[in-house]
Amino acid sequence: MALRVGLNLLHLVPGETGGAELYARRLIPALLASGRLQLTVFAASETADALAGEPWASEAEIVPLAVDPRSRPRLVAAEQMLLPRASKRAGVELLHNLSTTAPAFPGVPQVTTILDLIYRRFPETHAGFRAWGLRLLVPVAARRSRRILTLSEAAKDDIVRFLGVPAERVDVTYLGPGIGDDVIPAPPGELALGDDPLVLTVSAKRPHKNLERLIDAVGRLERNVTLVAPGYATPFEDALRRHAEAVAPGRVRFLGWTDERTLAGLYEAAECFVFPSLAEGFGLPVLEALRRGLPVACSNATSLPEVGGDAVLYFDPADTGAIAEAIDRLLTDRELRERLRAAGPLQAAKFSWKATAEATIASYELVTRRS
Repeated sequence: MALRVGLNLLHLVPGETGGAELYARRLIPALLASGRLQLTVFAASETADALAGEPWASEAEIVPLAVDPRSRPRLVAAEQMLLPRASKRAGVELLHNLSTTAPAFPGVPQVTTILDLIYRRFPETHAGFRAWGLRLLVPVAARRSRRILTLSEAAKDDIVRFLGVPAERVDVTYLGPGIGDDVIPAPPGELALGDDPLVLTVSAKRPHKNLERLIDAVGRLERNVTLVAPGYATPFEDALRRHAEAVAPGRVRFLGWTDERTLAGLYEAAECFVFPSLAEGFGLPVLEALRRGLPVACSNATSLPEVGGDAVLYFDPADTGAIAEAIDRLLTDRELRERLRAAGPLQAAKFSWKATAEATIASYELVTRRS
């Protein structure tokens, strides 16, 4: 008999939650494709309406809850009080929380995906109620979950170190690609980004993403380039825009959140991809670039070497000169570019959502066997 699993997607706001949204949207159909689960998806009402249009929607039960996911206090209250009651009514046997926090008293066995512990490594990335909530709620999720899932060995090490979770209770479930194979990239003319070589980075505008040093590096280059930086807006973006105008005038384009078609077009149009993040739970944008044979230079920090393998040119993300040198090499060293173009798709092929789903179900089974 299929295991009835509830998925906690209360955090998800379409177009506003970055990699966490991609994780949820890609994992669900892969879990359903296994044929071993019945899924009940718990989401805020507006999110539930959006999910109803997904190709997999008829195969899962989608339960809307009256919560505003943009209000952190209301989201926390709903997760702690409404979600356990909804799970009980739906008859789920296991609850999977997909975005780092979880009910303290779920009423059923639960597992939680802790995406990363950026809030511990870089407290300045989050502020106000969100920062306070993470410091309080993530340790609670770790204690109240039978197993913890995370996206890389580096993230697992952080969970063991910062939260005191035994390593044997943490399962690594690497991700698959973010952009669907059926997406047709926007043509270059539609992007209207000029004639200079495009250097692409895909990133939320947060301090740990290290975009300020990347902009500094672009400003140092002797050649004209256009750094294109799509990614959802944050309170830090205005300062980054001012910095770009000061050190790299005319060379940086902030695009905000972009749809999959535009994003795929940017990957196709770019000369190289650069990812200077100081810490990542996984690093989906690097995987996307590798899939397309786009030469990649990225930080040598945390999870990124697990994703990039030998198919990436690495640099020290704290060294602006090293970032600038890496960009210059990707643009000028033909032999290096060709090597990375050939290696990228081979490295990317090691990651798939089928494998993610299989690892996730294996974690479920470890819990249900012991319940």
